[in-house]
Amino acid sequence: MQKPVSLKFEVLTVKGNCPVYRERDSFVIADGFKLCAEAPVCMHSLAAILPFYTALSRGISPVELGLAREGEAAYLQCPDPCRLTGGGTVVFCITLQGKES
Repeated sequence: MQKPVSLKFEVLTVKGNCPVYRERDSFVIADGFKLCAEAPVCMHSLAAILPFYTALSRGISPVELGLAREGEAAYLQCPDPCRLTGGGTVVFCITLQGKES
């Protein structure tokens, strides 16, 4: 089995008013399981990430997972329906640590 690599999660866009993230904020899931962040991480966003981070960290293509049309970057959004909650919907760009999309 392939050793997991680290993933960088960068906030691409924020629609509405997210109380946690701003555009370009980021955090890393290192070695397939260690959450590394310099600022708070929202639990709602982790709910969207959990089903996919293991596959991505083990080299499964974002295209194959349905998380991109092409390329090596994956895209996910948090589940907050900002139009109804007054909160913010955040879109993440996920890349292998050290690689840019």
